[in-house]
Amino acid sequence: MAMPGPRTGGQIVVDALLAQGVDTIFQVPGESFTPVLDALLDAGNRIRVITCRHEASAANMADAYGKLTGRPGVVIVTRTPGAAHAAVGVTTARQDSTPMVLLVGQAETGILGREAFQEFDTAGMFGWTAKWTGEAKTAAELPGLLGDAFTASQTGRMGPSILSLPRDVLGATTDAEDPPRADPKPGKPSAAEMEQLGELLAAAKRPLMIFGGSGWTHEATIALTNFTEKYSLPAAASFRRMDRHDNRHSSYVGDLNFAPDPQLVIRAREADLILALGTRLGEIPTQTYTLMKSPRPDQTLVHIYPDASELGRVFEPDLGIVATPVTFLEVADILPEINNPVWAEWASELRREYEATLLPVPCPGDVDMNEVIKIVRETLPGDAIITLDAGNFSQWPQRFIPFTSYPSLLGPASGAMGYGVPSGIAAKCVFPDRPVVTFVGDGGFLMSGSELATAMQYGLSPVILVFNNGIFGTIRAHQERQYPGRVSGTEITNPDFAAYAESFGAFGARVAKTSEFKPAFDAALNAGRAAVLDIKLDPEAISTRATLSGIREAALKRGDWGIAAADYGRTWPSTENLTESPNRA
Repeated sequence: MAMPGPRTGGQIVVDALLAQGVDTIFQVPGESFTPVLDALLDAGNRIRVITCRHEASAANMADAYGKLTGRPGVVIVTRTPGAAHAAVGVTTARQDSTPMVLLVGQAETGILGREAFQEFDTAGMFGWTAKWTGEAKTAAELPGLLGDAFTASQTGRMGPSILSLPRDVLGATTDAEDPPRADPKPGKPSAAEMEQLGELLAAAKRPLMIFGGSGWTHEATIALTNFTEKYSLPAAASFRRMDRHDNRHSSYVGDLNFAPDPQLVIRAREADLILALGTRLGEIPTQTYTLMKSPRPDQTLVHIYPDASELGRVFEPDLGIVATPVTFLEVADILPEINNPVWAEWASELRREYEATLLPVPCPGDVDMNEVIKIVRETLPGDAIITLDAGNFSQWPQRFIPFTSYPSLLGPASGAMGYGVPSGIAAKCVFPDRPVVTFVGDGGFLMSGSELATAMQYGLSPVILVFNNGIFGTIRAHQERQYPGRVSGTEITNPDFAAYAESFGAFGARVAKTSEFKPAFDAALNAGRAAVLDIKLDPEAISTRATLSGIREAALKRGDWGIAAADYGRTWPSTENLTESPNRA
């Protein structure tokens, strides 16, 4: 706790962060919050300050921290330019339901409302994406506002809170006391709800669990695998949430992503009961809201989610339970036994169909992505952390790496580029002794590759695999699907990424042939510092199921190309459309 007596607003902010259990802050310095920086110096090693090179990266690191720890990632930036740059990470935290607290320096209170230098409107800029926004008017308000920010970030559907800190407020003094530590009380299932769930499950013939979302713990993921085993319940992951369940277990049947196994989508539509745990049932796992009818699904729907406002928002459940994955799984053993469930063969069929998807199709080019992934899979230990940027290259690790422990996968469900490198650095901050491997495209790497300087400054050693095909691959694939042969704005010229890495003092190597990957990967893992492998990928290797020319030829044969982008998503999931995202990612 803080020492008694008057403190500056900057000291109050830092003491309040300590009271909330904060041990790491990601930031890009600004003159608007120098009192906070000064107070952080006095905090010593109680709070680690990671100075980043761009506010978007700082916010993405905070998002990754929140995903890995379950506690709010904290990021502090300056007013309008810093806040605007950080907005992409805030949006990811919102769409991914990640706890985050963003602190933003602000112009002085006496000149607010006049569009002063770099003044910004907290609610106006972040009102849609943030769970909570606030602005301090006096130093005495700071403890309460900070307490509110941390509480909101972790209550119900987790997400970002934004607090604006005027420069004069940070410099003023007050005797205000620190806020109590935020202690959200998550909902838990009632006995009646669990009894009803047992009845609905017993009546099912073709059940399917869809799991995902945030608020998980390592213990909860073990409990989930045990739960699906107990009931022979087939379970599918929502987008980039595969590490919530042991992928090697017979109950795991794949993931519902931008490029799902079409057979899994068919099976989800055939299911007579959907048990949704932790997932909002958003656009991606529901395949643009087509797995079930809205508002009333044909399937029996049981939706377990920590925020009551999300239950029935798109799909009306037959049973809605306000609970987190943790609180649900803590009481799941009170469900009655179901011996020899009638759906046992259904579950086995789904598992066999999933296992069939693990057989790769030939990959064109001198670097075989299937062999690259095989080497990564066989080399890394089970506790390795994989971080992903947005792009088609991410289909390979998502499809072919079996995730067996939590947390071991970080990726922006928001589909935003520039996430991979910062999240890999943040993962090394949280788990310095675990191997961290980042998968990123050439376009995404150039959005945040300068954070290699951050990694080197703090002795952090992620291994970054840059898949260099000279194009914005996902968008090129969409172009070929919509306007075959008409290439516009998707080709890029790249530097020598290995030399770029070496200029920071990091390890760098180029991989132009499959045979060159394993020695380079081994060297990178053993380099003892941040490492970058520049992997030359043939543009034809556009996805795990299709080639670029194959997408073009299919579009020409079909003859309905030139469709509006807004119509594109409605064709999912055709094998001709299996690309990563319908948008910038």
